[in-house]
Amino acid sequence: MKRRLMRRQRELPTTPQLEEALAQEKRRKRFHNILRSTIFVLATVAAVSILIATLLFPVLRIYGSSMKPTLEDGEIVVALKIKEFQPGDLVAFYYNNKLLIKRVIGAPGDWINLTEDGTVYVNGSPLDEPYVVEKSFGTCDLELPYQVPAEQYFVMGDHRSTSIDSRSSTVGCVGKDQIVGKILIRVWPIAEFGLLR
Repeated sequence: MKRRLMRRQRELPTTPQLEEALAQEKRRKRFHNILRSTIFVLATVAAVSILIATLLFPVLRIYGSSMKPTLEDGEIVVALKIKEFQPGDLVAFYYNNKLLIKRVIGAPGDWINLTEDGTVYVNGSPLDEPYVVEKSFGTCDLELPYQVPAEQYFVMGDHRSTSIDSRSSTVGCVGKDQIVGKILIRVWPIAEFGLLR
């Protein structure tokens, strides 16, 4: 009987052991609570980020060379969804289920004219285009001078010799409802991070 009692006393945990086990259980519960809270916060931030990116600041990747030297193939940019655009703005728009990026040259009602050397005139004045490295008449089948229709914009790529844009009736002027937004910032590559003009 005495042996059994002694064995039972050896099997029972001591007070410090009980306190340590209780502390471990509290730490485990606290860790699970923190983990659950962190996952909830991260999921909420991700959902809000996706909503903002979709509804207000679309993130786009550049494909092709029609916007050289301003934008290069593979760069990533952020746009702002707005409704009004000014000549000189870079815009992204839908064309045949593709997203294209070009520069606004003329607003609704503007008269556009091109000379053989590629100089662009808007409402009779030559356009100052520091972003164009090499002027080119490019692919143009419009009857010039050309008036931009209401609710539409005349757009051109910065690499004039290769860009297919509003100079061609294939693309034509871009309706306000086709435009995704104004390109604001280049975010990739990091070395080129900054505002776009």
